[in-house]
Amino acid sequence: MISLAGRDILHAWGKFVFTGLGLGLLIGVTLSMAGIYRGMIEDAKVLLDNSGADLWVVQQDTLGPYAESSSIYDDLYRGIRGLDGVACAANVTYLTMQVRKADSDVRAMVVGIVPGGPGEPGHPPFLVAGRHITRSHYEAVADAATGFKLGDRIQIRRNHYSVVGITRRMVSSSGDPMVFIPLKDAQEAQFLKDNDAIVRQRRRTAANPDFNRPEVPGMLDAVIASQSSNPYVNAVLVQLAPGRDAQSVAETIQRWKRLKVYTRPEMEQILVGKLIATSARQIGVFLVILSLVSAAIIAFIIYTLTMGKIREIAVLKLIGTKNRTIAGMILQQAVSLGIIGFVVGKIVATFWAPHFPKYVLLLPGDAARGFAVVVVICVLASLMAIRLALKVDPAEAIGG
Repeated sequence: MISLAGRDILHAWGKFVFTGLGLGLLIGVTLSMAGIYRGMIEDAKVLLDNSGADLWVVQQDTLGPYAESSSIYDDLYRGIRGLDGVACAANVTYLTMQVRKADSDVRAMVVGIVPGGPGEPGHPPFLVAGRHITRSHYEAVADAATGFKLGDRIQIRRNHYSVVGITRRMVSSSGDPMVFIPLKDAQEAQFLKDNDAIVRQRRRTAANPDFNRPEVPGMLDAVIASQSSNPYVNAVLVQLAPGRDAQSVAETIQRWKRLKVYTRPEMEQILVGKLIATSARQIGVFLVILSLVSAAIIAFIIYTLTMGKIREIAVLKLIGTKNRTIAGMILQQAVSLGIIGFVVGKIVATFWAPHFPKYVLLLPGDAARGFAVVVVICVLASLMAIRLALKVDPAEAIGG
């Protein structure tokens, strides 16, 4: 039996191929949306991996330091470091802001770390160029996605920093590249007020009669000194001794230090289940809409192609071709169109994924599931055209 689907494709191969290309672009967008969702989850996991922490100690009753604001005293790490089961503890601050370079700026997460080397909590685990921060002030390590180069001078708040190292894939949960600076500088950038605000606050304090009582000498000086200091950090990152249970150590810190402590699974649940949950649902709805649009387009295309060969179908019926054979031919054409579209979509998605501002992760498993969905959509979309073909009267082959 002559394949009607194959003959029709060869007869109008240009129209069929260009239709597949258009469908492929739509499928490519669908695969890219799935990749964006996977990239968001991967960014969250990379953020936790690169922190080098087993536990996150934050302000009580908060989901800090990533999902909510957290502020704790910077001397608490000493007591935590002395607890049984704790191998290392280090302060860290996080601040998402615009980092300036000359006349341009970059959205980045500024991370304050204690100067040292790799392996310390909070430090980037590796560099692609340069060295780690070794001084207490005015040095920075930047992610390559910021576009900064070694030796660049960047501005964070009122201070300027020299880029001494370049790292890669150090991003926040929202995909912003990281810039690492010394902890003291980061505390100043995040918690300390600008000069004018400090001067105004000192004047207000000096004018307050409660701070000028003669029976409490030195109170005014003490208050002014406290306003010039910034003894806060966002979290303490804790590394455990080998073989120690994270949950038991976390309970010990919470009991004795009156702070909130999150383990790795708990922090991952916060980032994935809470911080990016709304974005994930939005992407899910968009994927459903794209799938419905793809199904409608395929159904319309197959229906239009079938309408254009009503006479040929009538001839086949007149010579005794079974309905099952005719339905199979239309189904083959629909599936062939879907396969062409999927191949084109996979190629274009792979090509344009690196050019997205945020990380796009295209997993083979998602591609396999996407292919199965495309085939199912093609099968369902062909039902309308098959129904039309089966209603064709053989007499139309003579009457035409």
